[in-house]
Amino acid sequence: MKKAFRLVGLDFPNCAAKIEAEVQKIPGITAASVNFMTTKMTLEAEREAMPAIVEQATAIVKKLEPDVEVVKA
Repeated sequence: MKKAFRLVGLDFPNCAAKIEAEVQKIPGITAASVNFMTTKMTLEAEREAMPAIVEQATAIVKKLEPDVEVVKA
């Protein structure tokens, strides 16, 4: 299953790279990417694991970039 989110307020490519690196470490995730140009974060995982992964990914974004808002795309 794939889900996409907008990262509203993402201002720097380095921030996108940090978020992507940390989100990719979440157990159960099969793929994760953060595109700075489109401010889009894409997550792929098994359907059953997706709610927990989305929660963890959102927490990572808030920890690394407190001013960035995660919005369902």
